[in-house]
Amino acid sequence: MSWTRRKSIEAMTPTGDQHRLARTLSWPHLLALGVGAIVGTGILTLIGVGADRAGPAVLLSFAIAGAICACAALAYAELSTMMPAAGSAYSYSYVALGEGIAWIVGWSLILEYSLVVSTVAVGWSGYAAPLLTGIGFPERLTQGPELGGLVNLPAIFIIAVVAGLLMLGTHESARLNSILVLIKIATLSLFVWVALPVFDAQNLEPFMPFGFAKDMGPDGVERGVMAAAAIIFFAFYGFDAISTAAEEAKNPDRDLAIGIVGSLVVCTLIYVLVAAAAIGAMPFTRFADSPEPLALILREMGRGEVARIVAIAAVIALPTVLLGFLYGQSRIFLVMARDGFLPQSLAKISRRGTPVRITIVTAVLVAIIAGLLPIDEIAALANAGTLIAFTAVGACLLVLRRRSPDLRRPFRTPAAWFVGLGAIAGCAYLFISLPTDTILACFGWNALGLVVYFLYGQKRAVAA
Repeated sequence: MSWTRRKSIEAMTPTGDQHRLARTLSWPHLLALGVGAIVGTGILTLIGVGADRAGPAVLLSFAIAGAICACAALAYAELSTMMPAAGSAYSYSYVALGEGIAWIVGWSLILEYSLVVSTVAVGWSGYAAPLLTGIGFPERLTQGPELGGLVNLPAIFIIAVVAGLLMLGTHESARLNSILVLIKIATLSLFVWVALPVFDAQNLEPFMPFGFAKDMGPDGVERGVMAAAAIIFFAFYGFDAISTAAEEAKNPDRDLAIGIVGSLVVCTLIYVLVAAAAIGAMPFTRFADSPEPLALILREMGRGEVARIVAIAAVIALPTVLLGFLYGQSRIFLVMARDGFLPQSLAKISRRGTPVRITIVTAVLVAIIAGLLPIDEIAALANAGTLIAFTAVGACLLVLRRRSPDLRRPFRTPAAWFVGLGAIAGCAYLFISLPTDTILACFGWNALGLVVYFLYGQKRAVAA
């Protein structure tokens, strides 16, 4: 019975002050949190990977990934305003689909957030390491064991800094995040301003050289518009971190919908403009699979000084992604601790209204991954975990519309059945478009999760 046990909406809100988060965030903070989490290494690097997989049709891949995320975002907006608690897709699944599915979704979110934070921290370390080694810092302390080093200390350092900000106070963290997000948007706007005037339509031909569906190429790489979309999807998610802030929103009925939908709209516009400027500036084969495609394009255009500005601004603003996802993961862990799946003592809130204990545990977990494990080999799993969560949110929207049509809905998703089915079908198609090894690894991760649930979580759950 516990597998299908559902949690009531009333039970989602903690009753004691020691477990209640402080409401300190308004809609500009939430919008900046979403944009900060979404715009990061994805657009700075994945446009090259996407071009390698789809050619100029990477523009279509961006559009497809954005449309699927839009369906998920609308579903999140309705559910988060109905249930303004910190658990995001995990909590919605507990209410609508039952404890077993909620556990799988929560386990998938742990995968998503942990790998994103760790991957971005290692990416930031890649920029910082040359500066440190240039002043005598040991190179072995800037790389993990898989690269012949001892430990990646810069990655651990930046995680510790962001975690410290979050423990200091959510409002203070949000204020700094907003400033860094403005720097990031200004940087991408600078790229578009420089590259778009040299747009050449000849660079769009042939538009779809690798076809639409995923297909294995002679070099063993899966290509096609959907293969690219499944990877580019990484560049879009992050708005789901806003739903974990529901309990800390000053006016959740209004602010959550603005933050979730608004951040996705802003980022989609940015991505389309950046992708069009990049593809039009030069043939895609010249920057496909480059680790720094935007900087490469600028240097090829003879604008090296702008390329340096883009690179420096990216390093400064990259921690906003860490902040958004580390914030989100700590809130997911917080709610799972309240529900008994983790020790409930971790759910205690500090006098500043922040979950210090769970933030420390979260930071230690991702720091170990970033400092020691081979991130590049497992980072693609983050997409699989996110797609599972987004599929569940689409299902929750439809189930609650059918089961509880009279529930209070401050934000009502338009065309709910189209949106819900679009999120489910779109995410399922992106999931099967992932590399086969990634899909198998995801199934392995969730099999491990079920073992943990049946041996530990099931008997300790305290849902009501």
